[in-house]
Amino acid sequence: MHENQLDAAPSTRVLRQFRIVFNAVKTHFRNVEKAAGIGGSQLWALSVIQQHPGIGVNGLASKMDIHQTTASNLVKTLLGQGLIEQAKSSSDRRMVTMTLSPAGERSLEKAPMPFAGVLPDALASIDAATLIRLEHDLDILIAALEAGNAGADTPLSDL
Repeated sequence: MHENQLDAAPSTRVLRQFRIVFNAVKTHFRNVEKAAGIGGSQLWALSVIQQHPGIGVNGLASKMDIHQTTASNLVKTLLGQGLIEQAKSSSDRRMVTMTLSPAGERSLEKAPMPFAGVLPDALASIDAATLIRLEHDLDILIAALEAGNAGADTPLSDL
């Protein structure tokens, strides 16, 4: 904490905290892109596909907690880069499944952890009571911003 931090208004101190959080997230995604050559959401999608070979687009959207259209766009990008392969499901020919290509495996090997990003990783390490308080307090901030749910289904690396 800066020496003059305690003299600052509470709103200024909280703003500084948000800057620290945003900087940590931004720095992580910059490092991901530099190391792996792909964006943070693409890397996260690759890691989910690696953990769940044969997953479909809807499953990917669910695991990443993103909109199905966003997941579909990610899949198109990953296919275009040759990082994943698609095949028709053997049990349901209408369903398309995904697996990593060798190039996708190499991208994951080069990338820094955590694949989902530093913020989801940090949030997962915080106790439930703190998360409930944080959720409540952020609801108040979101209401003050009059932001609604805009962006709730978009990966942080895409914002």
